[in-house]
Amino acid sequence: MISRHFAALLCTAPLFVAVPAAAQLSPAEQVMVDTVEARYDSDVALLERLVAQNSGTHNHEGVRAVREMLVPELEALGFTVERVDQSAAGRAGHLFARHEGAPGTTRMLLIGHMDTVFEPSSPFQQVRREGDRLIGPGVVDDKGGVVVMLAALRAMQAAGTLDQANIVIALTGDEEDVGAPLDVARADLVAAGQWADVALGFESLAVRDGADMGTIARRSSNSWTLTTSGRVGHSSRVFSQGSGYGAIYELARILDAFRRELPQDGLTYNVGLVAGGTPGLLADDRVSASAQGKVNIIAGSAVARGDVRALTQEQTMATFAAMQAIVDQHLPGTDAEFAYELRYPAMAATAGNVALLDRLNAINADLGRPAMAPFPPSDRGAADISFVAPYADALAGMGPDGSNLHAEGEALDLETIVRQAQRAAILMSRLTAEHYAPQ
Repeated sequence: MISRHFAALLCTAPLFVAVPAAAQLSPAEQVMVDTVEARYDSDVALLERLVAQNSGTHNHEGVRAVREMLVPELEALGFTVERVDQSAAGRAGHLFARHEGAPGTTRMLLIGHMDTVFEPSSPFQQVRREGDRLIGPGVVDDKGGVVVMLAALRAMQAAGTLDQANIVIALTGDEEDVGAPLDVARADLVAAGQWADVALGFESLAVRDGADMGTIARRSSNSWTLTTSGRVGHSSRVFSQGSGYGAIYELARILDAFRRELPQDGLTYNVGLVAGGTPGLLADDRVSASAQGKVNIIAGSAVARGDVRALTQEQTMATFAAMQAIVDQHLPGTDAEFAYELRYPAMAATAGNVALLDRLNAINADLGRPAMAPFPPSDRGAADISFVAPYADALAGMGPDGSNLHAEGEALDLETIVRQAQRAAILMSRLTAEHYAPQ
């Protein structure tokens, strides 16, 4: 059973170069290749409509409007859809869909998201076409990924391979700013990951120096809060036995020790917010702070917030333990408290993930395309696929390529819709034809 929510459901011209028929492609796979190319214009038109609808994470009506645009697309492919309420997490909700195929074959989870970082207040709202690029808010992240997913499924339907496929689609409505509590916001996704053999993430394709690359690992993303306190008094007594060093010096000591003592491969730990004085206080929203003080008063309190990104859960926990040990070495007359919040786990480079990339590279060879090397996880951010990576073999970066993600002028390379959808359709069809053996 996938989750309580799914219990009831268990019941212009093309810009690509056509791929010639290859001896390694089956007739059905050639149909998929041809179908993706033939439907290119309609896929781009759908993408333009999706991008034209603002769906910033906190624009709940906008996210739901995108959801309702996708429902008929999924139903036409034979999926049963469910609108997953997320009011308890303060978010617009998710869209899950299920397709039941042949018993005993590979169970696949396809992951994308409907929200973007561009709220209605953003000046970047318009969609425009410039040659082989489509520019608009969320066009790559992740509306382009959703369109690649749909294009691949339509190609499977045309080739007759979708009928046998066991697929759950998870389109979250809050990937860019996850709701709270986290266990509510990601309960359905985790349950789907526990059901699945394979998870495919349809966020952006990794490209370096013009070469497509495979994403078999992504780092974690977790946050921490550091608060320090000191004895308020006249600055003429700072550093003395009676007055001590004050909260700001204690904060500075700790942060500099983090910088000097924690470095290791694949690990980063950013400080994003600092405030100190008498007092220096973190606001309730946890993304702003207030401070006041005088130059002749020893600071009474200080606060800092930051994140930790690591390659594995073990590296994450070891880093937090090392940070706590640094915090505990107080300067005289000060105290400090350190707290962390686990959010996105790491997607480690497991043997199963490597094997999935090997499968994808076999498809690349059959299509006459270069092999895709693994992309360095330190260069990718966290994503929803990380929540299911502990349970299923996973491959991310199945969406299109683009530029200026999360910024004004976000642009999609339209040709990558074609090659990514072709790869995904063939990969899912080959997985559907077998009983999956986890690595």
